[in-house]
Amino acid sequence: MKHRNISAVLLELGCPHIIGYKPLANYQQRLFDTIEDRLQTNTVFDAAAIAAVEHPATAPALVDFSLVDEAPPISRRIAEAPADYMPRFTAVKRDYLALEARNRSLGDAGERFVIDYEARRLHALGKRTLSKRVEQVSATRGDGLGFDVLSFEDSGKERWIEVKTTAFARETPFYVTRTELACSARNDNFHLYRLFEFRKSPKLFQLPGLISKHCALDPVSFVARFG
Repeated sequence: MKHRNISAVLLELGCPHIIGYKPLANYQQRLFDTIEDRLQTNTVFDAAAIAAVEHPATAPALVDFSLVDEAPPISRRIAEAPADYMPRFTAVKRDYLALEARNRSLGDAGERFVIDYEARRLHALGKRTLSKRVEQVSATRGDGLGFDVLSFEDSGKERWIEVKTTAFARETPFYVTRTELACSARNDNFHLYRLFEFRKSPKLFQLPGLISKHCALDPVSFVARFG
């Protein structure tokens, strides 16, 4: 129970949490405050977390793709949401999950993994021609389309795949851009593939269609304009 509470707090603070311990929905504010204080001075944790999220990544070889698929986690907040008039301010030095999201080698390795996964999926369905047309559009056409990989259904209909990759556990939060969210709302062929435990033993779950149908979305930044 204790480790599950700690995992939940670490996720709330934007930190990697304990793999193998599913975050518990409720925890005491005292635990949150204690962990937050410890993170301010724990240079060993900071160095280890930075190394983990910024380490270059490569697509794993010799993966048994029959063991990759998992069900998505149940969508629920890991802690009670604060009132709108009482935002929570934390002094954590870094958002480690945001740093991991900016790790381009990890993102690219995840996309190439999904290309291989999709090509094998289509080939197993007897769609060899389609399997050869799977494309990493983030590299060939640009990264502003709202999805990363172009694949296909067995009917030949396009499947637009946005890939989110983490080295950490299944419940780890991820960042979504406004373009990705709009793409998921506009196209019924949109799928978000969440890769997790990528460096150790890659697994994934799929979220088809509108992202907000599956996940609670928290706005984390705004554009401030003049005039």
